[in-house]
Amino acid sequence: MHMVRFLTAMLALATALVASGQAIPSNTPTPLSQLLTEASHNNAQIAAADHGWQAAKQVSRQVATLPDPTFTYQQLSVGSPRPFAGYTNSDFAYVGIGASQELPYPGKLRLREKVAQRAADVKEIERDATTASVADAVKTDYLQLAYLQMTLGILMENRNVLDQLIQDATAHYRVGQGLQADVLQAQVERTKVLREITMRHQQMEQIEAHLKGLLHRDQDSPDIVTEDLTESPLKHTSAELLQMVRGHNPEVRMDASAVDKQDAALASAKREGKPDFDLAYMYQNTDRKYRDYYMLTFNVRLPRRGRVHAEVAQAAEMLAQSRATLDAGLQQQLAQVKQGYVTVTSDEQLLKEYREGLIPQSDAAYRATLNAYANDRDQFTHVLLYFVNVLSLKLDEAQVLADHETALAHLETLTGATLR
Repeated sequence: MHMVRFLTAMLALATALVASGQAIPSNTPTPLSQLLTEASHNNAQIAAADHGWQAAKQVSRQVATLPDPTFTYQQLSVGSPRPFAGYTNSDFAYVGIGASQELPYPGKLRLREKVAQRAADVKEIERDATTASVADAVKTDYLQLAYLQMTLGILMENRNVLDQLIQDATAHYRVGQGLQADVLQAQVERTKVLREITMRHQQMEQIEAHLKGLLHRDQDSPDIVTEDLTESPLKHTSAELLQMVRGHNPEVRMDASAVDKQDAALASAKREGKPDFDLAYMYQNTDRKYRDYYMLTFNVRLPRRGRVHAEVAQAAEMLAQSRATLDAGLQQQLAQVKQGYVTVTSDEQLLKEYREGLIPQSDAAYRATLNAYANDRDQFTHVLLYFVNVLSLKLDEAQVLADHETALAHLETLTGATLR
């Protein structure tokens, strides 16, 4: 009976720790929000995308500015190639100073500026999309790490209980009340648990390395300890989530911005068919006994129709392509949101079944079999069978919980909403 009370106490301890969903951490847990802020400030991909946006913002001023003016100095000699030859005895020799300026057709520079501004908008949204992608990766790693830390706690506590079961089975075998096969089978189960513990340690190290890379932390820095993994109920309907995609999804916003850019590019291409002008003025100074010359030049550049038509056709096709890409991307994002919604709601039902049915019933069956075995009214193989069943159900519940939270985090990325 002393062994029964001891095993029951161990089982209660394991159940309490498992119910908390986390082994006792050796370090202070780091909130996910803190890591997201750190990634937004330190991640190299986000920094690169931000620099690309900042560079793109400088283009509009460049294309909206008039072409560089040209300043000219001329010296015309008469009768000899020597400088100033004939300057004093010929009214053809002169020294000239002039300037010229290319003048694009009215509206061309404004449209070019608009195209550049739309291109910068695309870069800005690309930066936002990169930020969202990095945040999604941080969330995924964090939740997976929380799951591994949670299941590691479950496995370690159940390993301790299993050690006591092995000792009890060994004691029964020594007094002739049990079989050696029972001890061996329990040791096999313990080895399986140890293998799972080792695999989870390996997976945690791999995720830690990836997460530190996203945070731009040194790989030798202390490992990250997560907060307890708990269920976050979904409070939005499928229709609400789908509506959020149209206005807040990073990929959809980027595709919509690309459509605006191509629309501006088409208007600019049409305007490029208009003529450009060139205005020049030259002052020519001769010797004082001759009159000076003043020359005004006005040039018109007429774009070739074939080239302009081809540019307009290209811009129109690219606009159509952007619109098709927007539609395809929107449909893809809507499908992912619907799939994520189904996953989250299904997992919520599964978690309820685990909490209210499967695990309590299996735990009760295990306790009853353990008591019966301690009083020599049942076989050790039945105790081991129920023990493994309870452990398996608790690990399955943890996996469903991790899948639920990961799907919810991905829905946050798709909808731009805060759901956890």
